[in-house]
Amino acid sequence: MPASTATPTTTASGRDAGRLGNHPGVILALLVTCYLMIIVDNNVVTIALPQIQSSLHMSATGLSWVLSSYTLTFGGLLLLGGRAGDVFGRRRVFVTGVVLFTVSSLLGGLAATAWWLLAARAVQGLGAALASPGAMALLMTNFKEGPARNRALAVYSTLAGLGMAIGMILGGLLTEWTSWRWVLFINVPFGAVIAILTPIYIADPERHPGRIDIIGALTGTAATAALVYGFIRASEDGWGDALTLTAFAAAVVLLAVFLLVQRRVPHPTLPLRLFADRNRAAGYATVLLAMACLFGVLFFISQFLQNILGYSALQAGLAFLPMAAGMFGMSRLTPWLLPRVGALRLILIGLAVVAGGAGWLSQLDDHTAYAPGLLVPMLMLGVGIGTFLMPLTALILGGVAPRDSGAAAGTMQTMQQVGGSLGLAILVTAYGTTLRLDGARTPSLIAHAMGNAFIAATVSVVLAFVLVAIVIRPNRPRA
Repeated sequence: MPASTATPTTTASGRDAGRLGNHPGVILALLVTCYLMIIVDNNVVTIALPQIQSSLHMSATGLSWVLSSYTLTFGGLLLLGGRAGDVFGRRRVFVTGVVLFTVSSLLGGLAATAWWLLAARAVQGLGAALASPGAMALLMTNFKEGPARNRALAVYSTLAGLGMAIGMILGGLLTEWTSWRWVLFINVPFGAVIAILTPIYIADPERHPGRIDIIGALTGTAATAALVYGFIRASEDGWGDALTLTAFAAAVVLLAVFLLVQRRVPHPTLPLRLFADRNRAAGYATVLLAMACLFGVLFFISQFLQNILGYSALQAGLAFLPMAAGMFGMSRLTPWLLPRVGALRLILIGLAVVAGGAGWLSQLDDHTAYAPGLLVPMLMLGVGIGTFLMPLTALILGGVAPRDSGAAAGTMQTMQQVGGSLGLAILVTAYGTTLRLDGARTPSLIAHAMGNAFIAATVSVVLAFVLVAIVIRPNRPRA
């Protein structure tokens, strides 16, 4: 459920300027298809996780890396991808990202071992980090300001809002009718068409020469990966394990290096000045904490539906529709409510509803039925997220200087992906620790362990609620 990485509008380069406005349907189809591939990827794969685990003999905690290896490289390198597009050309970097995403999808679908799949997923994340910022930038430069661009943005945002439902249903269909490998193979024909047709139909914006902060991007991503590894390792081998402690120590050192680099380089991956405003800083932290809950919910509910309730992959995908419908419906209603209720109240209401849904899920056991035990809290989660996400985005981007608009939006998307990875690791730690300490892995114990993971998810959202209530001031400028 990533936010679009907005970029200031630029004009097309000289030799491409004549294309502007030509073949608008083809241009929109290419960009929307690419964006959908990227944002539904984790949802498609989530439904296939039980089959992946069985096929590649992965542990329950190690399985989380199938999602985290993608989100870590995607979120960690997203700002670098945006900057690379400015320097080397949006279209060139966009096509490079699509090619990487497509080839790694093919290799992932062919994976014979867990490590093979995880490496392919990491490269997929790199491809997404290069392609995602370019999709919005190319849309803005290939549609003239006014009705044409507004219509394109409406289609783009509507389909993006439906991404969760599309991903879950598609994942269920592909897994049930073919194999889990097709949740990755499906990207190949679409990616190939996008890569071939983009240079033909899509005009290239002007470049902005400069430097890119490779060291900052790599140390930031490595710090997060070390932290995630430390949590997952602790769930399997305990908090006193040597590798667990080493991973946490490495995360601290890498994070310190990252912050030092960001203070000194002229074009940082993460401009620290964005955090000078207390509202924006609290907003970023809220995104991180809220996404920590959402990613874990998707991960564990998918497995509960299939491993405990015995649902097929397709049934599990369809079971997520109420959550997707609640999220989509409220995202359409929230713009109308925003000027009437206010951003701060909507954010608090949405977080409270999400916390209630996660708290309900913490009561899971092996006798829990889909309705109401899963249906109602999933609907609450969808409604809550749809309520708080749009006003939170407006609060974060409100008052941002034009030179920082792209970085501010990109940082929000980074917080979504990184928060999801860290949150999933913490929830998996709560789950794995319960199984490690209690022994026999009966359905009753597995359900209990998932309930403990949802307690951690609830705590994450409650912390976000308290942070918003204490730190954010409603009289600050908002978009």
